[in-house]
Amino acid sequence: MRIAVLASGSGTNLQALIDTLHLSESEPVHIALVLSDRPSAGALRRAREAGIPREVVSAREYATRDAFDEAIGASLDAHGVQLVVLAGFMMILQPAFVRRFAGRLLNIHPALLPAFAGADGIGDAIRYGVKVTGVTVHFVDEGVDTGPVVAQVPVFVQADDTEETLAERIHAVEHRLYPAVVRAVAQGRVRLEGRRVRLDSGEIRWDVIAT
Repeated sequence: MRIAVLASGSGTNLQALIDTLHLSESEPVHIALVLSDRPSAGALRRAREAGIPREVVSAREYATRDAFDEAIGASLDAHGVQLVVLAGFMMILQPAFVRRFAGRLLNIHPALLPAFAGADGIGDAIRYGVKVTGVTVHFVDEGVDTGPVVAQVPVFVQADDTEETLAERIHAVEHRLYPAVVRAVAQGRVRLEGRRVRLDSGEIRWDVIAT
């Protein structure tokens, strides 16, 4: 399956996808494009080093957000992309784009949704004082972090955790969970039925990824 990874930042989840899936001939995933809205994004450097095509589409170059999304869609079409994977992409995609790629648009979030949706899931969990948070991979819908959940893995919050120490453990889970989910989607083992996500076969053990 040809996938595109959309990223705005350093690209650590992209690197996990490259190392786990893209560089292995036995895996069913090929990263056909890395696209960013920021020319300075570290994800673009990681793509260059892996020999993956990369593009920058900046929202400032378009009169409307829908036009921005249309430009992204045109790039995805040009590279024959079958699945879109958001990995720290900080732009909220508009409803028309989400509908166009419905069931083919994944995101990862550093909390157990629907808890702590939004841009600061880790900080929100620390400030709220929860004992357990985690990681969610979900299909994207027209809301913010409201799409059908594919997989969730808990991460326990230690009494002396800071945002930095908790983030380190959450990111370690992300880097194992996201490639596992993308692999399962590429193998046709993930089925979306309304808000319910069905996983064919019992081989996927999300719980062993927990930390």
